[in-house]
Amino acid sequence: MEFLPDDIADYIEAHTSQESDLLKKINRETHAKVMMPRMLSGQLQGRYLSMISHLLKPKNILEIGTYTGYSAICLAEGLAEDGKLTTLDINEELETWVRDYFQQAGLSEKIDYRIGNALTIIPTIDQQFDLVFIDADKENYSKYYDLVFDKVKVGGVILADNVLWSGKITKPKPDKDTRALLEFNAKVTNDTRVENVLLPLRDGIMMIRKKN
Repeated sequence: MEFLPDDIADYIEAHTSQESDLLKKINRETHAKVMMPRMLSGQLQGRYLSMISHLLKPKNILEIGTYTGYSAICLAEGLAEDGKLTTLDINEELETWVRDYFQQAGLSEKIDYRIGNALTIIPTIDQQFDLVFIDADKENYSKYYDLVFDKVKVGGVILADNVLWSGKITKPKPDKDTRALLEFNAKVTNDTRVENVLLPLRDGIMMIRKKN
């Protein structure tokens, strides 16, 4: 996941807005208590998500993959005054902990946190979204994209995380998850309904704007 020399990465973080105290706490506790803490967005990606959200001022955000709630809080920072963020996760073991973080952030009323399989939940959501963040199991990225596409407003943005997959996308003999990401990246790039930029931010973020 680390593509830049440590000194450059440190310089970038030093010249990027800092996390709030709560986000620092979530970051610290996730690394101390939760398996696979690298899944957490962290300062740089979190500030990017917050920036995009502030620029769009979305009324409705959909997040697929909540983990410990860090990215949801970052995305919610830019919500319109009457906005709502819906976040989906399959891991019920973290639910109590994550809901407590949302409460500490003062976002319990703005975040609709649902536990279950996103593949079955998304079709039941009758809503249009200004911003979608996909950060769940890589094997189903293309399915998530197809399921959310018609629910994204024209001019809306889809962000997909981990699309460089620690550099595995350029290596021979890709594993199952890598193949899924290769297929997703190609699918988006060849989709004439959108324009996209693959950003080498952290583990790679595909930024997609729906044209029509």
